[in-house]
Amino acid sequence: MTDTINLYMAFPRGFCAGVKRAISLVEDALTQYGAPIFVHHEIVHNRYVVEKLKNKGVIFIENLNEVFDKSRPIVISAHGAAKEVYDTAQKLGLKIIDATCPLVEKVHKQIKRLAEQNKIIIVIGKAKHPEIIGTIGQIEKQDDLFVINSFEEVDNLPLDQDADVGVVTQTTLAVDDVEKIMTALKQKFAYLQDFKRSDICYATTHRQAAIKAISEKAEAVIVIGSKNSSNSLQLKKTALSSGARKAWLIDDASELPWNELIEFKNIGISAGASAPEILVQQVVEALKNHYENLKIHDVIVAEENIEFKK
Repeated sequence: MTDTINLYMAFPRGFCAGVKRAISLVEDALTQYGAPIFVHHEIVHNRYVVEKLKNKGVIFIENLNEVFDKSRPIVISAHGAAKEVYDTAQKLGLKIIDATCPLVEKVHKQIKRLAEQNKIIIVIGKAKHPEIIGTIGQIEKQDDLFVINSFEEVDNLPLDQDADVGVVTQTTLAVDDVEKIMTALKQKFAYLQDFKRSDICYATTHRQAAIKAISEKAEAVIVIGSKNSSNSLQLKKTALSSGARKAWLIDDASELPWNELIEFKNIGISAGASAPEILVQQVVEALKNHYENLKIHDVIVAEENIEFKK
């Protein structure tokens, strides 16, 4: 008798409202203006999405000097961009289509507010991530700004406990990690201004909660997403810290680790906020073809019906 393989499907998973809006804005631009369309940085961190848009005539750039046709619009990615990028685009006479996620824009407003209040600013996030580059790039004076990404770094901050400190956070970090850092900051600084609602976006929170739920049932977890996707990397990390013995981050079904999966009877699947559902279904189909007796279970932790206006 063939063993039953249980497949636990995390929900929510995949595209969030900010990603859907960003991709839709690029596709609308292609329809309105035709190719080529320039996009500042990858519109979202997913190889499949980026390659699909490239095939339609999208050109991804890191520097506005790469725009060889000034009559073409430039789309700002979902991660946002520094104020300097907008200023340069204006000087060059470029039309901007802003696909910055509204939740990232909220963080931009917060860091501007802290700067106006002359706060020392602590940014929790990955210093080289486009979202953090865009966030700190909202303010001109950066002498009193520090980027940290772990609670261990809190002790190394060259600040007194009475320092007038404000904090903002990258939207795609691990919820548990941020809570540890915030706890350490509150213990270190007597006057710390944070905001009532977490900067971690709803989609990141929901997807991490869902992967925790499947990791309690599955010994092995497959996360679908690209290697440069912060929220996808956090899902893999969350799976391993929540009970899964093994976890993999794969771009698509071609990267399924068959030799390692063979030892597991309970497998979980999720997808990062920038990974389309088609990639999930391709992985499921590959597993169906591989296993004679595959039983699929939906693990639902939240319903999402959020849409952002374009």
